[in-house]
Amino acid sequence: MKTTVRVVRVFADETGAFGNELGVVFDAAGLPSELGVRLTAHLGFSETVFVDDLERAELRIFTPARELPLAGHPLVGTAHVLAEVTGRVPEVLRPRLADPVDTWQDGGLSWIRANTAYAPEFGFTKLDSPAAVEALAPDPAQYPHDQFWAWIDEPAGLLRARTFVASMGMGEDEATGSAAMLQARAHGRELTIRQGRGSVIRVRPAAREGWSEVGGRVVGEPERIVEL
Repeated sequence: MKTTVRVVRVFADETGAFGNELGVVFDAAGLPSELGVRLTAHLGFSETVFVDDLERAELRIFTPARELPLAGHPLVGTAHVLAEVTGRVPEVLRPRLADPVDTWQDGGLSWIRANTAYAPEFGFTKLDSPAAVEALAPDPAQYPHDQFWAWIDEPAGLLRARTFVASMGMGEDEATGSAAMLQARAHGRELTIRQGRGSVIRVRPAAREGWSEVGGRVVGEPERIVEL
């Protein structure tokens, strides 16, 4: 079968560069979840989203290994794509395996507010400096779900991070919104995270206990026609 995939880069920097690629497939209600896993692996992305019901914003999130209840960059990216397709910013997204997720746009950035209880678990390792994070050269397979980070400017809430997610069928992830949400909850403050090659994630704890808000710049790429 041939599938049309809308592609965006989520958490791009201030110039629109970098960001984590995301594939979004519409009219996906009849498509099996196994296809979502295969498609994500075929694209070489960390996640792909199947939009099962456009009007209700019901969706499924896939990695190259499995379906996820919650993931930051797929939800931020899908909120942006739905706004472009429908002409209005959705108030809520409904991932199949998690609580509904609030969405909005502010200052050219797309945001979500989500319950971090559904986020994947990460091991967080603080290093002494951003240079130490940059110098990491691990075998990604050693780290099933791990983020290494260091403060760039602690008073300003700016930190450097790199994330490895072998358990999801990937090596290093370019920008990890769910890990950022957990960082905001752990620090109890607003943060700006520079991750991967140059992606920028903005995140803060929400007023509701256990929830976080994560946002960033989303940049469109050409659609892809994929045959599986």
